[in-house]
Amino acid sequence: MFSNHYHFIAHSPANADDASNLSDMLSLLHVKTAEWVNKLDAAPGRQVWFNFRETRLTHQRSYLARLNYVHQNAVKHGLVPVACQYPWCSAAWFERTASAAMVTSIYRFKTDRITVADEFEVSADW
Repeated sequence: MFSNHYHFIAHSPANADDASNLSDMLSLLHVKTAEWVNKLDAAPGRQVWFNFRETRLTHQRSYLARLNYVHQNAVKHGLVPVACQYPWCSAAWFERTASAAMVTSIYRFKTDRITVADEFEVSADW
């Protein structure tokens, strides 16, 4: 999660043929998180999220590479030296709950070929 965007990876239900329910779920996520952020900022009704892009990942290697990309994103942007130190990322939870072998395996996946819109500039206040 960043000030202007976030990356999110999820599984569709096992009995779903496709990810068609993803748009509905993301719409609800946007409504609920926008209400929460606006309450924190005392800015009711402000538009927080403007759009989303979804990609259906159908290959395990693509999924695992994207998972690594999402966890390493704060490192990529220079916010933290190690992914688990960024408080608004699931990397710390992942490292605590997954086996050491799984963490090592995921973090070895290359992310250099992943093309994701990721325009983020770090604030000088960070």
